[in-house]
Amino acid sequence: MNDYLKDFDVPAKHPSEAALRKWRDAVSLVKNRHRRFRHVADLEKRSIHQNRLRKIKEDLRVTFMAMRAAMRFIDAAAHPQNVHEHHQPRHVTFSEFTNNPDKLASMVRNYDVKTLRSLRGVDGIAEAIDVSLDEGIKSSELSIRQETYGINKYTEKPSKSFFMFVWEALHDLTLIILIVCAVVSIGVGLATEGWPDGIYDGLGILLSILLVVTVTAVSDYKQSLQFKDLDKEKKKISSHVTRDGYRKKISIYDLVVGDIVHLSIGDQVPADGIFISGYNLLIDESSLTGESNPVNIDEKKPFLLAGTKVQDGSAKMLVTAVGMKTEWGKLMETLSEEGEDETPLQVKLNGVATIIGKIGLVFAVLTFLVLTVRFLVEKAMHNQFSSWSSSDALTMLDYFATAVTIIVVAVPEGLPLAVTLSLAFAMKKLMNDKALVRHLSACETMGSSTCICTDKTGTLTTNHMIVDKIWVSGETKDVRDNEGRVLSSKLLEGVSNVLLQGIFECTGSEVVKDKNGKKNILGTPTESAILQYGLDLGGDFNATHSEIKMLKMEPFNSAKKKMSVIVALPDGQIRAFCKGASEIVLGLCDKIIDRNGEAVPMSEEKVKVVTDVIEEFAVDALRTLCLAYLDVEGGFDGQQNIPERGYTLIAVVGIKDPVRPGVKEAVGTCLAAGITVRMVTGDNINTAKAIAKECGILTVGGLAIEGPEFRTLTTEQLNEIAPRIQVMARSSPTDKYDLVKHLRGMSEVVAVTGDGTNDAPALHESDIGFAMGIAGTEVAKEQADVIVMDDDFATIVKVAKWGRAVYINIQKFVQFQLTVNIVALMINFVSACLTGSAPLTAVQLLWVNLIMDTLGALALATEPPNEGLMKRPPVKRTDSFITKTMWRNIIGQSIYQMAVLFVLNFAGKPILNLHGSNATAVLNTFIFNTFVFCQVFNEINSRDIDKINIFRGMFSSWIFIGVMISTVVFQVIIVEFLGTFASTVPLDWELWLLSIVIGFVSMPIAVVLKCIPVEKAAVKQQHDGYEILPDGSEQV
Repeated sequence: MNDYLKDFDVPAKHPSEAALRKWRDAVSLVKNRHRRFRHVADLEKRSIHQNRLRKIKEDLRVTFMAMRAAMRFIDAAAHPQNVHEHHQPRHVTFSEFTNNPDKLASMVRNYDVKTLRSLRGVDGIAEAIDVSLDEGIKSSELSIRQETYGINKYTEKPSKSFFMFVWEALHDLTLIILIVCAVVSIGVGLATEGWPDGIYDGLGILLSILLVVTVTAVSDYKQSLQFKDLDKEKKKISSHVTRDGYRKKISIYDLVVGDIVHLSIGDQVPADGIFISGYNLLIDESSLTGESNPVNIDEKKPFLLAGTKVQDGSAKMLVTAVGMKTEWGKLMETLSEEGEDETPLQVKLNGVATIIGKIGLVFAVLTFLVLTVRFLVEKAMHNQFSSWSSSDALTMLDYFATAVTIIVVAVPEGLPLAVTLSLAFAMKKLMNDKALVRHLSACETMGSSTCICTDKTGTLTTNHMIVDKIWVSGETKDVRDNEGRVLSSKLLEGVSNVLLQGIFECTGSEVVKDKNGKKNILGTPTESAILQYGLDLGGDFNATHSEIKMLKMEPFNSAKKKMSVIVALPDGQIRAFCKGASEIVLGLCDKIIDRNGEAVPMSEEKVKVVTDVIEEFAVDALRTLCLAYLDVEGGFDGQQNIPERGYTLIAVVGIKDPVRPGVKEAVGTCLAAGITVRMVTGDNINTAKAIAKECGILTVGGLAIEGPEFRTLTTEQLNEIAPRIQVMARSSPTDKYDLVKHLRGMSEVVAVTGDGTNDAPALHESDIGFAMGIAGTEVAKEQADVIVMDDDFATIVKVAKWGRAVYINIQKFVQFQLTVNIVALMINFVSACLTGSAPLTAVQLLWVNLIMDTLGALALATEPPNEGLMKRPPVKRTDSFITKTMWRNIIGQSIYQMAVLFVLNFAGKPILNLHGSNATAVLNTFIFNTFVFCQVFNEINSRDIDKINIFRGMFSSWIFIGVMISTVVFQVIIVEFLGTFASTVPLDWELWLLSIVIGFVSMPIAVVLKCIPVEKAAVKQQHDGYEILPDGSEQV
């Protein structure tokens, strides 16, 4: 079958438009395009949308460039005597902006600096909209501000109602043909048999169609609700604001005009606003204008636009426009629902459905031709060819309806839809397990992952950091005792002062008080740990900040691995502070504070002492940072760069970040599942190795390497050692990207975690990108496929487990459905050829279709994962989806069922001792009943493709149990009470029991089949037992 599926192959991530169009063109037989292609991208809409988006972005880009050019011209033309003109109100008044959202929005959108200056800048705007830049808005004003200025939400397309899904389900071509047949049957029946006998056959088909459409619509509608809930979760973005004098975290949808928003690296600007204060703010406006060059924002260029990203620096901004008053809101309104790219499994199963559908169509046509030819021959033999009655027309109509129903059964429209159902179910469950899947394909791909490149901090560790040790004035001091209590640290006053200055000034975090007066630290865990240590020493954060004036700040980023500030002390001294990775800061220092608190030259001997201390801390699994200062002579101009050398080392700080509970077990689960775990961290190599050993990542024969060494390796060397790399320390985001790219080139399926802005390229390059929900930036989340909402490595393992469950569940469903298809096709076709009648009527086949399609998908595609899934190797990209084991089970069960049904069809009356006028009706009912119970028990058999114990976990899967019970109950109703419509007659208890027994026999047959060995493909091995996956060019 793989040769026929070559057109149905797309990559899991970033497929080309040509690949997407290729498989669509190959799908030649579709019963219901509305339903089949509901969960795939609409390429025509996408193309229209992208063209429209490009035009809007280009218009915005040109407009903004023109406005900025005008601003530069105005600034250049300004005369010295007019420097303070902007403090004098001219033609603009405050009242024009009070309660006037359009005027506020227009000023920011049009980059109207002239108007802003005439209003005394951001202070004047704050006065106009009645807000304090220090205290923020009052919570009691929220509703009034929302009414006046609008809410921060965008116009969205309304979701489909249930009746829309009913309408789409009715677009099935075969069902439409059957409806026409049913109506004709009722018309002819009424003319020949009268009321009510003439309507039963047609009404039975209509009722069956109604049942199929209702169940299909309910299933699809519930799926849509799941996707709607997931979509809401995807759009949840938080922002830090100052309200009621306190800093707090809120949803961006709760922002109002007047809010004071705090921005940092990786944040999305949540609304239009004006710059209040900040350092080195660099904004990426590409999402809005398509312009790749970032823009510096400061007092001279103060306007910030919603939807843009903070590339560097930090700032506070005043919100001036929200929701549909912003350019971003208008841009969001133009976005159409063109759909998400389909997953490889969806595409592959579309191919399977197409192939089987073609086969079914041939059988349906042959069945109709055979029945028709036999009927015509019989009429000719009885010399009745020239005389036609309405009953003859009904017979021909029944033949046609049976043939159409065979197409209904034969075209497995539910195969690709079962993937969507399974993925939706898995995504809903994973959301409860703190994993938000942003892209359908990610869950599916994770089931095939062979490698996870994970961060250390916050993923393998708790991210609850505390300062455990400090080396200062030549001594190592324990900060806490064994019970975690703070120990007193006696430091010389001069050393203590400069240390506290460095801690409180060289930080991007804040110490704030809540409503109860309790101190809280807002910032990264590392910064929070150091600030807390400063508070434990008796320092006063706010007092230090009020005494010292900040002149310039260079915030921390993962490329520089340090942050620097320059301040003016109360006595006028200009002092720079630097904090960051130990070896980086140590390299900037040429002096050190000795035991006497004096700054002395940094000799080679002292460098070795400090290096030994850093290594000692690292071996104890502590993160190490250095603090240093530099007194700057001759003043400082804000345009100058902060000095990069000549610093004096103050201290080496050792920060403890405990390993998360359960991480070692989760890593062990990965290794047992054939998934290699690699730690990629910016920490010291000794710290990384200690944590990796504690987690079970670094094993005997594994390799720990540093980023600088990794960068020097050739491709040949990388090919040799990449499989053995288990730890990469002191790595940059570029190192992570290069490692991921190389591993993918070796045919590994790579998952990677990231939280920072600079992790975005690696997340984009990987097969599955995981962003951290707590520590992750919005930029990282936007590039990720899955957001780990609790930042826990164990959650990533849950995604892998569910990914494998999705794959195996779809395999179970395909095995079950193909068995039903083969048997239903063969029994009707062979019977038609030999006896001139089909034992399964149109109504019965519609019920069988419901069992094997919608209900079968519900039962088998929603099975939860079991532990055994993580004890087998990952599925390779080139593995055949329908395996030899599945073919063994399909063929075995089909032979058994066909043997039983053919015997009953051709010799059932004597075997069952059936006599009388209704013997044929009883036999056909018994065949139908037996066929259905064979499917019920085979559905249970399909719960495990290769294991004998198919009952494991069955009774905890309430969906499976519910489907089984519903199927049996409705089968009883059809046979016993709906015979008039379904062409059945009631059966006695012996025949019921025999039907059940015949169905049950398929279970021991399944046991026998599973004992038959199937050929296993040979696996190529490399040194150290590393398995090389097929490169994609090999045939499966």
